[in-house]
Amino acid sequence: MEKVIALVDCNSFYCSCERLFRPDLLKTPIGVLSNNDGCFVSRTNELKALGVKMGEPYFKVKELCEKNNVAVFSANFSLYTNISDRVMRTLINFAPIVEVYSVDEAFLDLTGIQGNIEEYCREIRETILRNVGIPVSIGIANTKTLSKVANKIAKNYDKLGGVLHLSSRERIEWSLEKTKVEDIWGIGRRSSEKLNGLGVYNAKQFRDYKNERQIQKIFTKVGRRTQDELKGKTCLELNTVVEKKKEIISSRTFGAPVFDLKSLRESIANYATLASEKLRLQDSVCASIEVVVRTNPYKNVSQYYAAKGHRFNCHTNDTRTIIKYAWRVLDELFQQGFEYKKGMVRISGIRDGDQCQLSLFENSNIDKSKKLMEVIDRINRREGPQTIKSMACGVDNRAWKMRQDMKSPRYVTGWNNLKKCY
Repeated sequence: MEKVIALVDCNSFYCSCERLFRPDLLKTPIGVLSNNDGCFVSRTNELKALGVKMGEPYFKVKELCEKNNVAVFSANFSLYTNISDRVMRTLINFAPIVEVYSVDEAFLDLTGIQGNIEEYCREIRETILRNVGIPVSIGIANTKTLSKVANKIAKNYDKLGGVLHLSSRERIEWSLEKTKVEDIWGIGRRSSEKLNGLGVYNAKQFRDYKNERQIQKIFTKVGRRTQDELKGKTCLELNTVVEKKKEIISSRTFGAPVFDLKSLRESIANYATLASEKLRLQDSVCASIEVVVRTNPYKNVSQYYAAKGHRFNCHTNDTRTIIKYAWRVLDELFQQGFEYKKGMVRISGIRDGDQCQLSLFENSNIDKSKKLMEVIDRINRREGPQTIKSMACGVDNRAWKMRQDMKSPRYVTGWNNLKKCY
């Protein structure tokens, strides 16, 4: 039986999440910015039509956006993650195997589904739009790479109604000819330039390139595997196992320069808290922590970069312990007189939580710590991030806080931000 793989991809996902609670923006161009309101990371078709590119710095096109009444938002990741979870939970009802590939994409194994697969996927699309409110495009083929191609075509051609099944030779050939080589899944900008040098400009030419040994020499086995997938040979199976991270990094560029140790301590405490929460979310503990601070390398100021780690006597995921030792490291790194621009916390030596061992050198109560962290996490998930936090994180307006001047409310993750109906 031939495999049937569908890729479900949310359209302009971050923008669609913002539009979900702002129906007045249905036809308005919308853009979402990266951290510190830097560059565009999501754009609606209306904004793309104005010539604003992905990754374009906001300050360069601010005048254009104001002139065309573009709705610009700071990134609201807690909102996007929540909406993403709702989309993925909906998809589970339609396929026995679902691989959540990213926050806005998922592969579905529809092999063996009876009836018209394209109509079945239209039902998936309509259900997500009705139940969650997010528009999606669906590409269907017999390999993951071909389903990626089909999805991009379905997204760009309105007459397809958001769904394309590469069910015939004619459809496959047409889709591959319409797909630029740089738009093939796994082919980056540099690789596409090399392929252009070989006279390869679209996916069909790449698939049919005869010298397979040259493809493997230039692009390693990954390039050959991509070529085989475009030929309809399955090389990439669906992966439903979510691998635990081997290290967790929490880092931000400060919204304003930081000069004092107190502000740096607050920032590092917040980053350590975020890293600890991610660690507990995957039911793991860590063995060590590293703290990094640096100035702005792109600014004409005295430069300073410093990094140092600490290894715990006992594996832990307790926020209090991780903050405690992060501060000890920071105190050793800090030097007065520099204009700090970024801080980072990295935790490593990660293992499963049930492998935590007692230390002979540290008085610890693992059970008590575990119960306390569980209660804090449960409250924060229900009431919103940092409802309960360590006083080390600070309570006042923080100079280091990331700039998010246009952030929307936490409509679904904070009681105080719930949309009000009158």
